[in-house]
Amino acid sequence: MIRKICVVTGTRAEYGLLSNLMRAIQQSIDFDLQLVVTGMHLSPEFGLTYKQIEDDGFVIDEKVEMLLSSDTSSAVAKSMGLATIGFSSAFERIQPDLLIILGDRFEMLAAAQTALVMQIPIAHIHGGECTFGAYDDAIRHSITKMATWHFTSTESHRNRVIQLGENPERVWNVGAIGIENIVNLPLMTREELYANLQLDIDKPMFLITYHPETNLQIDGIYSLLEALDSYQHVNLVFTKANADNGGRQINEVLEEYTLKYDNAYLFDSLGQLRYLSAVKEAAVVIGNSSSGLIEVPYLQTPTVNCGDRQAGREKPSSVFDCTLEVPSIEDAIKHAFTYKGPYDQIFGDGHVVEKIMATLKQIPSFSVQKEFYDL
Repeated sequence: MIRKICVVTGTRAEYGLLSNLMRAIQQSIDFDLQLVVTGMHLSPEFGLTYKQIEDDGFVIDEKVEMLLSSDTSSAVAKSMGLATIGFSSAFERIQPDLLIILGDRFEMLAAAQTALVMQIPIAHIHGGECTFGAYDDAIRHSITKMATWHFTSTESHRNRVIQLGENPERVWNVGAIGIENIVNLPLMTREELYANLQLDIDKPMFLITYHPETNLQIDGIYSLLEALDSYQHVNLVFTKANADNGGRQINEVLEEYTLKYDNAYLFDSLGQLRYLSAVKEAAVVIGNSSSGLIEVPYLQTPTVNCGDRQAGREKPSSVFDCTLEVPSIEDAIKHAFTYKGPYDQIFGDGHVVEKIMATLKQIPSFSVQKEFYDL
């Protein structure tokens, strides 16, 4: 019997990580891919990135509208409520046999809690990690407890999932799924990328993605921009912040900044190909995105990791941490700009989809039943 596997995606970054797995499920004779799209994908403000999903050849089974136009904590909580209502209707219509959820965002918490109540089994990717600077940390561990099967990015993350009471027989260290894209995706040349983004070919490039630290205020973006003021000889390529608390405020600040400086460029979304190509060609990747710690080192580009959003996460030696103070950011950029290696590859060999698919095929029956595993 062909089993229906439903993938939920709510952001451009998440889709980029999941797309190869989605393609493998779509092409499998054992599974039927179901796709539920929500969150930022459906928002004009964030680039209506669901269109890219359709352009890539995927059929969207359900669209769950959820985002309010405000990014206050109250608005995010209300958006989660709307998402829960939308997911319950969507799951009732498509009746998935298994739900695949990646990561730790509030959209995924709404999907997971809906599936839990509706007795839909969950497989969770990238559990067991820690990010002390955002409420994502608690969301990630909560999804772990709602899920039955787990695919982690390192052995220490696998051990942490087991520590949370999950049976070791249902927890697999497969590596970071984003590495798969780096291994398999032919990237743009420097000339192609610069022409596409309309950058000055004679200048180096910094790639900057700064998301809100949901446990703090957004003041850090001002310090980051002040530190970048002295780099007028560099193409400053910004991608917009996500829809977490304060994300829209950060984007407003970025819009003002990029209008002020000719060497600054702001994009709603670069998409997977342009983003990874930009990582490869960048002199430094700056901000607080998890990709700076996971995918960027594999393309041998140094990272400046700002603030505490990724605090607690494993990181290679090519990642330079700094506080959200101007002197600390400036010092980290200077060190990263002259860094020549090594680039540690601690998140696996990139054959993640193959491992996940083989494991899913070996599971005889998708079930929600499990017991707490005592160490």
